[in-house]
Amino acid sequence: MSESQLLEIFYDYVCPWCYFITGCIEKLHREFQIDIRWTAFQLHPETSEEGHSLDVLFADQNVDFGKIMIVQKRVAKRLGVPFGDCRMVYNSRLAQELGKLAESKGKGYKFHKALFRAYFVEGKNIGKTPVLVEVAESINIDGNEAKKIIRNRTYKDATDLDCKRSRALNITVAPTFLMNNQILVGAQKYETLENFLVSNNVKRRKQKRISLQEEAGRNTAFQPVENGPSSNDEVAQHFG
Repeated sequence: MSESQLLEIFYDYVCPWCYFITGCIEKLHREFQIDIRWTAFQLHPETSEEGHSLDVLFADQNVDFGKIMIVQKRVAKRLGVPFGDCRMVYNSRLAQELGKLAESKGKGYKFHKALFRAYFVEGKNIGKTPVLVEVAESINIDGNEAKKIIRNRTYKDATDLDCKRSRALNITVAPTFLMNNQILVGAQKYETLENFLVSNNVKRRKQKRISLQEEAGRNTAFQPVENGPSSNDEVAQHFG
């Protein structure tokens, strides 16, 4: 019987902090006996296919995107991940549906990384079918199959269930981590995530380190799930 425990991550492809924590997640999976489940959560479901500039999207919130971009680029540099100058937000719903196909083929993590790169590094419109097909093909998923999945909305119901679960748990921040009815909100350093697993009695792997398998997916106070996370837009503080 497997001794692995489930770590669930509520994510959105247009969230830079979800992109930034992918390296931590890969390391956690190498070090601990965990299975990863990526649960789709849309930060901006109202976004059109053509997308909106961040200035327009947050026009009424008095946000200084220049300062935000400086912080994000500083974090990206420290983590050693490429990061462009994307100032557009696109609708991520079809991307999340296609991610379900990738997960069914054991290529979920590869797809997530490739999709984050397409958006945050290359600045591509991930709401467009040709872009999504290109990303799928980059990880050796047949382009025609990807087109069919998108056209028929094959994974619409599965993604709807993810969104419904997010609402039921009062998820308002991406990323949010869930394990054993405990919730950890926002982007976190590796040490914090490690402590989260240790506090949940997750065992370390004894065998030789393995690569991250694709999914079919300190003194930090962790929130019980029944309370749900509170809104927190300043997740940058977790990276110092």
